[in-house]
Amino acid sequence: MAVAAQTGTKAAVRPGSYGGPSWQPRHATHASDVQVGRLWRPCGTDSEVATLREVLLAWPGDELSFTGDPDQQLMLRAIDLGKIRQQASALAEIYRASGVVVHFHSASVRPPPNFIFMRDLFFMTPEGAVLGRMASEQRSGEERHAAEALAKLGVPLLMTPRADARLEGADALWLDSKTVLVGIGNRTNAAGHAQLAILLRSLGVETVTVTLSRDVQHLLGAVVLLDRDLAAVRRGSEGPEISSILEARGYRCVVFDDDDEMNERRAMNIVTLAPRRIVMPAGCPRARSRFEQAGVSCIECDVSEYIGAGGALGCLTGILRRDSGS
Repeated sequence: MAVAAQTGTKAAVRPGSYGGPSWQPRHATHASDVQVGRLWRPCGTDSEVATLREVLLAWPGDELSFTGDPDQQLMLRAIDLGKIRQQASALAEIYRASGVVVHFHSASVRPPPNFIFMRDLFFMTPEGAVLGRMASEQRSGEERHAAEALAKLGVPLLMTPRADARLEGADALWLDSKTVLVGIGNRTNAAGHAQLAILLRSLGVETVTVTLSRDVQHLLGAVVLLDRDLAAVRRGSEGPEISSILEARGYRCVVFDDDDEMNERRAMNIVTLAPRRIVMPAGCPRARSRFEQAGVSCIECDVSEYIGAGGALGCLTGILRRDSGS
């Protein structure tokens, strides 16, 4: 834009729109904007175990009343819509009683049925969310609904995977405030990790990768962090690589047997509420005893309908905010 014309011997005052006296330069960083909550919703995490403050859940909608073969929808059986809604409400009350703010999202356009599993759809950083890009055709498009939910809350979206990248939030875990463990396997590929790693590097965070076997659907199914120095790992799926990574960073690993509680009742599909405090699926007495022997307090919740849909507590809970793990 041309400089304002001269009038006599005095220059005309430049409008603020063109950089004049009314123009106010911006000094705050994006990180401080998020932390203060002035422009964005206060959100973010750099930990899997710091006190949980805010979550995003998908309200079970009519999309779960689909007809046809449940297997074609990546579900184990038909879902009782009334019952799963009761379970969603009960879980929300457990979170609220633990001081966690709960947001339920109902998509404006009917999403695929698996949209109930929010953890897969984004990965939270200290400065906002990384959107997932789902590995299966049946779940393609859920990302748009997740973006709608996050944007509605005022959560910044830092990255959307591109090209042939596949990235699911349950394949990325904060080992500490400067390290994220990423599982590469059925759901997240090398391209998805590479794009995530670039973003995290700009935040001063490194990534460590582990290759998951075909029997492991998500990294979260092989390992769950319970405290800064305590992890639960699933026997037969954790592999020596994961255990050695954890132990090298000071974690003690509590190994859980690959039994009916793991396979049928999703005993390790949990959410850590605070260090050594979890909410876990009901009906897993052996796993609960194992947790408690390790010094972990447990709250049980019936999520049988979610299990019928192919997931449980860890899968359905989108993490929006935790206390800093630093």
